[in-house]
Amino acid sequence: MSQVSFYTGVPDRLTYICRLLRKAQLSGAQIGVCGAPALLERLDAALWTFEPAGFVPHLRLQADSNAAAIKASPVLLVERPADLPHRELLLNLGRDMPEGFEQFDRVLEVVSQDPVQVQAGRTRFGQYKSLGHEISHHVAAA
Repeated sequence: MSQVSFYTGVPDRLTYICRLLRKAQLSGAQIGVCGAPALLERLDAALWTFEPAGFVPHLRLQADSNAAAIKASPVLLVERPADLPHRELLLNLGRDMPEGFEQFDRVLEVVSQDPVQVQAGRTRFGQYKSLGHEISHHVAAA
């Protein structure tokens, strides 16, 4: 069973995700981020610029990605979780539960204050719970 952590009430989702990834990367975790291509592009750009003095090493995983670069990157951005070479930590940016999430040790869900995201997050929360996964919930500080 995967451990699932929800972070809700997030005012600036992209910046929050960048900080969460930095924290996970500094802990030594191997992180996969799955989502739609347009959102992955925005995250890729944000990880380069969200902090003037900081950088979160990452790679947008493509079919032609270099094996050494993949191994050296603690954060991999993918459209499909099945494409990840590890099963440690998965951050879901999608509207639905990611396919194959149960193969990962831990799944992170970041939900903004947007009503559409809130509703989709509630649906995913209920789905994870009904499947018997351990869920923790963290409300973002205002």
